[in-house]
Amino acid sequence: MVSAAEQLAANVNWSAFGKAEELKKRIWFTLGALIVFRLGTYIPLPGIDPAAFEANFTNHKQGVLELFNMFAGGAVQRMAIFALNIMPYISASIIIQLLTSVIPTLEALKKEGESGRKVINQYTRYLTVVLAAFQAYGIAVGLESQQGVVTDPGWFFRLSTVLTLLGGTMFLMWLGEQITSRGIGNGSSLIIFAGIVAAFPSAIINTLELGRQGAISTGLIIGVLVMSVGVIAFIVFMERAQRRLLITYPKRQQGNKVYEGQTSFLPLKLNTAGVIPPIFASSLLLLPTTIANFSQNQSGVVALFSSYLAHGRPLYMVAYVGLIVFFAFFYTAIVFNPVETADNLKKHGGFIPGIRPGERTAQYIDTILMRITVIGAAYLAVICLLPEMLISYAALPFYFGGTSLLIVVSVTMDTVAQVLGHLQAHQYEGLVKKAKLRGRRK
Repeated sequence: MVSAAEQLAANVNWSAFGKAEELKKRIWFTLGALIVFRLGTYIPLPGIDPAAFEANFTNHKQGVLELFNMFAGGAVQRMAIFALNIMPYISASIIIQLLTSVIPTLEALKKEGESGRKVINQYTRYLTVVLAAFQAYGIAVGLESQQGVVTDPGWFFRLSTVLTLLGGTMFLMWLGEQITSRGIGNGSSLIIFAGIVAAFPSAIINTLELGRQGAISTGLIIGVLVMSVGVIAFIVFMERAQRRLLITYPKRQQGNKVYEGQTSFLPLKLNTAGVIPPIFASSLLLLPTTIANFSQNQSGVVALFSSYLAHGRPLYMVAYVGLIVFFAFFYTAIVFNPVETADNLKKHGGFIPGIRPGERTAQYIDTILMRITVIGAAYLAVICLLPEMLISYAALPFYFGGTSLLIVVSVTMDTVAQVLGHLQAHQYEGLVKKAKLRGRRK
């Protein structure tokens, strides 16, 4: 099956890239915005001792902190002003999406088009402020509980920490929106992408250093590299895979003109949920370990529970797969509404051959969607489980996990598709201008 990106690439003249001034401006703006983000990950919070915090982070990083540090490009380990990264905004967006399917008022706003979308985006920003402030206050209290990290504990430190981290998150949210509108790709995804990719060189160097010291065999390092290439190729194949439903539009007459019937396709992605299931599953499973690590006096139940759910343990692996499958189905049901899709087809006169329009079409689409989601959930489970087993067995860096590779590959594919789209649009504009000049000469 030929993907849309491949079709675009086949029709694009890459020599036109040098003449596409608008595209080059967008790319330079995106790179500049990502450089600003990276600089912010090295500016520490006021009132803390960076060396003391990094020592404490090393002792407590086996948990959700390591996951968030990966997304933040090392900002959590340095406790920088961008330590919260854009994750509160991502969480707020997901929560608003969930509420949209439950609260009729939000659902009505969603159907109002551009005006409704602006109102929903404003609600998302308000919720981002609340979540970021709550998380920032929790970080401030947690920092004060660590001996020697905070130079002057008290309410002034808590207030300054909340304002600094909240300001950092809101700035990144604004920066992501600017990248989306004035740059290339999805701004929020690219910020997370930049954080993950920035840590790849150090992760590779650390792995090679472990091999030089004899902690990891050369064969294992080669095997990890081969596995990474295979995983990336598999992700690309599965992310492009679609189940296309044939849609037929009958003949119609407008005035004296009769228009022939047309056929098109309704594409259903195998992985409709994207990277949300692995992120949610990892966060939920690593949270008990994080709480246990920061707890000074662990009870027998807490210690036993955290040990069984430790990273790489059999119970952790089973729960990880179960949560990925659950969130794959749950989030797919949230983001894709078969009833709404069937109603839109019926309004425009389209139907699936052999299926009655309306309720039967919605049931048919829902059945197909559930079947391909089984494949999508299995794909996510395999992609995330195999690297987790290697990380647990060989003590490899967290950055070689399936979640990080999935995010990097997905964002790269989306950005490249947008670049190809801009190039193709530039070519069309050039052809139109040439046609107009020829018409004037004649």
